[in-house]
Amino acid sequence: MHRGDRPGLHPLRRGAARGPRPQDQEAVTTVADPLLSIRDLEVTFTTEEGPTTAVRGARFDVMAGETVAVVGESGSGKSTTAMAVIGLLAQNGRVSGGQVLVDGHDVATLGGAGMARMRGRVIGMVPQDPMSNLNPVARVGDQIVEALEDNGVARGGAARRRAVELLEEAGLPDAARRAGQYPHEFSGGMRQRALIAMGLSCRPRLLIADEPTSALDVTVQRTILDRLEALTTDLGTAVLLITHDLGLAAERAAKIVVMYRGEVVEVGPAAQLLTDPQHEYTRRLLAAAPSLASRRIQLARRLGATSAVGDDLLAMSAETPTDEKAAVDARAGEASTEHDDSPIVEVKDVSKVFSLRGSSLFSRGQRFTAVDGVSFQIPRGKTVAIVGESGSGKSTVARMMLDLIPPTSGEITFNGRAVGGTDRAAEVRFRRQVQPIFQDPYASLDPLYTIHRTIEEPLRAHRFGTAAERRDRVHALMADVALPLDLLGRYPAELSGGQRQRVAIARALALNPDLVVCDEAVSALDVIVQSQILHLLADLQHRLGLSYLFISHDLAVVRQIADHVCVMERGRIVEQGTVDDVFDRPQQEYTRVLLDAIPGRDLQLGLEAG
Repeated sequence: MHRGDRPGLHPLRRGAARGPRPQDQEAVTTVADPLLSIRDLEVTFTTEEGPTTAVRGARFDVMAGETVAVVGESGSGKSTTAMAVIGLLAQNGRVSGGQVLVDGHDVATLGGAGMARMRGRVIGMVPQDPMSNLNPVARVGDQIVEALEDNGVARGGAARRRAVELLEEAGLPDAARRAGQYPHEFSGGMRQRALIAMGLSCRPRLLIADEPTSALDVTVQRTILDRLEALTTDLGTAVLLITHDLGLAAERAAKIVVMYRGEVVEVGPAAQLLTDPQHEYTRRLLAAAPSLASRRIQLARRLGATSAVGDDLLAMSAETPTDEKAAVDARAGEASTEHDDSPIVEVKDVSKVFSLRGSSLFSRGQRFTAVDGVSFQIPRGKTVAIVGESGSGKSTVARMMLDLIPPTSGEITFNGRAVGGTDRAAEVRFRRQVQPIFQDPYASLDPLYTIHRTIEEPLRAHRFGTAAERRDRVHALMADVALPLDLLGRYPAELSGGQRQRVAIARALALNPDLVVCDEAVSALDVIVQSQILHLLADLQHRLGLSYLFISHDLAVVRQIADHVCVMERGRIVEQGTVDDVFDRPQQEYTRVLLDAIPGRDLQLGLEAG
């Protein structure tokens, strides 16, 4: 980040130095020249251990009006490349080799003032996290006005009117009133629309969209991307889309750039990469993308392919079970011989009503029904998924299932006993048999505990065995989740996101639970790590006879792992059935809308040709 830039704020709101703009200078490009040309780019960061090269030898072009997607897992260098293009690398980062040519100008040689003139008019940006890229103490409209004024587009009343117009163009309802609100008063989708309005406020020729919808549910994601595509098409703006989802990239971009460990390993048309990927890593991304995996299952069944096509997607992990797993496998095998048709969980007409605080100390609060008359069952050894948009009530159901909040009415039973109540012994027994895996493993793991202490903590709390027996159990759990023992002395901050989620799974399994509640357990992970975790969950269920309640807004993931699906809308279950019935023969319009929003749902895959 250049000196004088304010961290945590949208790059287009930073003051632009006075002087001639790049587009006012003599043109150095022709119509046939790329708008963005990256040539042998190398980006190096200075760390305590010495220089680290994050990007090396990257090469690709973006033509005027073209949408190009850069895909890869976390740490592949895709976002670093985007930051190099807009000149917003961290202070310890620099372009150490190659060129980044934007409209014929090498951005590495422009300096701070030159890049400030380039941003906004030539390069716009829609960053990933809208909450950290909008000023929390400034009204949304004022932030767009500031971008307009800093870039000389409009001033005063004209800028304020233009800010409202931009919010309307971005699809924000009641834009005039919303412009006077603060970011915390917006939903995630509304904040992302505000960032789109800001990114396009100066009509840039190139827009960088860095994971613009990764935190949004599928319907809001599609709405945002449709709006972004319409606006950029109308303006003739080129788009550099950064994403980890190859299905999303193929649906939205004409050309795809695949990055792996800082290098560009494959570049080509989206259709070509889907049907004939050349690099092994591209094939791994294709296999891991949940949207494309869901599509393959659908096609295989429609074309009459063997069931193995779908089963292969959730085959057991490649790791061979160790001797430490053998005893657990034996117990699972013995348990499977005892057939029990009774459901492990029954939810009967459950509702949850929250009292919302009034606007003043003396005003009466309102009552909000988050869950309204929900009923379903979880069969033993099966996975039931609850899907729906943000705010549909699915996470509230999970919290009631975990006895973290009581239902307002209705009943939840686990193994035939009512959940909740005043029986202390029953509560302790329930806590041992039901365990959660939450969305963010970094937030749900104590940063001051080592990995050994983290996994051991439930065993300590329930007075399990001696210290030596607990150590042996921790080692066996590490083997179960395919983590090396040398990680036990580390802390959560020293692990990758996928490793942290495996630790969270190991901790959840420490007490040999019967039911695991997974609340958006894979939504924060990139597609390859996500695929690994899904394989792991399926493997553990197969070997240990676990039952899962799987909460997710991602229907593509649900298609891979669930046996039964409940679709929630505004606190109610509007449809439920087997995964095949719900996905192949949806009865409700809301379910069809959710299914249609899966990225890559209509893409042509190689399986169809076969």
